[in-house]
This record gives sequence, structure tokens and C-alpha cells, in this order.
Amino acid sequence: MPQRPVTQPSSTLPAPRRGLPEPLSPAEMDPIIQHALEEDIGAGDITGEGAVPMEARARGVLVAKEEGILAGLGVFLRTFALTDRTIACSSWLGDGDAVTPKRRVAMVEGNARSILRAERVALNLLQRMSGTATLAARFCERVAHVPGVRILDTRKTTPGLRVLEKYAVRCGGAENHRIGLYDEAMLKDNHIELAGSTIEAALQRLRAYVGPNVRITAEARNGEEAQAAIRGGADVVLLDNFSPPGLIDWCPKLRQYAQEHGRRIELEASGGIRLDTVRAFAETGVDRISVGALTHSAAALDFSLELEPLVPPSA
Repeated sequence: MPQRPVTQPSSTLPAPRRGLPEPLSPAEMDPIIQHALEEDIGAGDITGEGAVPMEARARGVLVAKEEGILAGLGVFLRTFALTDRTIACSSWLGDGDAVTPKRRVAMVEGNARSILRAERVALNLLQRMSGTATLAARFCERVAHVPGVRILDTRKTTPGLRVLEKYAVRCGGAENHRIGLYDEAMLKDNHIELAGSTIEAALQRLRAYVGPNVRITAEARNGEEAQAAIRGGADVVLLDNFSPPGLIDWCPKLRQYAQEHGRRIELEASGGIRLDTVRAFAETGVDRISVGALTHSAAALDFSLELEPLVPPSA
């Protein structure tokens, strides 16, 4: 396995976004949840309102149905609170915790109609986020034997759900790449072609625009473009669609080239990396592996809300 030196980006750059994230705030969750509730409920829950008495009360216990990593519990419980502030919510676990089949996770208690209105939206969001966290954890497990290698997500997220999916990625132990177009810069081949300049010139122009405190990643399709990215001042060189043997060949060359130019860089592998191939990429000497599948291809993790009446409806 190639030896990877400890690579530290410039101290002026923001710290990597990894580790269990801070809980999502109402400002982050509420617009997403409210939109989803409005989409589902519309003019009203005709089944619940027609079949369940207004005064009926119920308890719902959230139960995991398969093994995985929990993410989105706060979103799940917030959905009930936004539907009916009188619903009581409690939990036994937290985001980032492992779940197994039949594991009790949380409980809601209150008006039966309100619980039925919130149930599907709450489960949909929780299952999607937990699926993303679970897939992220599986990728991290595959590379855990290689010190220093990090798994990152991408901007290939579901429109409108990015804040939830990026949060879930970190619950699974992976790292967030840039959140959007505004917080980090990534120079790709399309930028070069549309700018009508060399990689070096485009990077120098970009650095002058964003200043020293913004991380710049430059995409490279071959070793020569990677060397140009180093000369131009990129902080991260993204080696796009390189094979593992190609990375094994180029990584030490690029580190030596950066050292000769007085640069500290990180090397990133990207492009179609799957769960069954990520180990081979991790062993090439790269620092980072970005995986779009974390957010665009994660299967939902199955949960159920087991409901029972608390007060029998009046006759």
C-alpha cells in the first residue's frame, strides 16, 4: 500500500466538516417539513377525519425494522410538533446511533388524527436520512483500515433536501464536501473551456476573487492537468475517473511535484466509486474519496410507527 504523508491544508482554510453534526435547527427543518405536510395533507385528511373520532387519542412507538444508522430523529419528532403542538414526544436513541430490527427508537402520544396526519411525512424523512447515514457508514467501514482516508459526499443531492442529506452523511461518519456553489470553489473542465484560459490562469483568477480563506478544488482528468492545478494554487486536486493503478502511479509524483513548488495539497479520488471498489481507491494514497451515491442512491432504512389507542372513542 502506498505511504501517504500527513497532509494538512493551509491553516487559513476552514476546518473539514466531519464528526457528528450539531442538531438541525427549526429554521433549517421547518420549511422542509411544512412543505411536505402541505403536499401530503392538502385540504385535509379525509380518511382520518372521516373514520377516527375527533377526541380519540393514540400512542405511536417508532421501531426499526432493519440494521443501520439513525439520522433524522429530530426531523421525525419535529414533524409531529408542527402538526399539533400538544403531541408529546420522547426518544430512547439519538442520531448517529446504530439500530437493529425491533429496536424501539422513539414515542409520540396525543390526538389520533394529528398523529395520522404527520405519520407518513415523518417516516419518509427519517427513512431517507437514515438510509443515507447507513450507506455513509458502510463506505467509511470499508476504508477504516487505511489511516487518514476520508469519505466525502457531493452536491448530487435531492433538490430541497440538501440540508437534511448533508446532515445525514455526517451522522454516518463521512464528511461534507462543499454545501453549495457559495461556500467552496471547484474548478472543472467546463469552467476552463468557458473561461477560454489555461488551468493555471483560471485558478489564479479564481484565487484573486475568493481570497485566501476559501478552499479551492481543481478537477484533473490526467496527471498533466493535476500538475497544472498544483502550479495554479489549488488546495485540493480532484483526480477524476482515475483507476486505482493510475492513482498509485500518480499520487507520489504529485506529492513530490507539490513539494517542489512549495505547496501543501490534498488529493481526492472521484468518479463512479462504489461500495465494492472503494477499498481499492483508499489504498492508492489519496486523502479524500468523494462519492455521489451517498445522497443520490441510498436506499431508505425501514422503520414503522406502531400505533395503539389510548382512550377508546366515545360510542
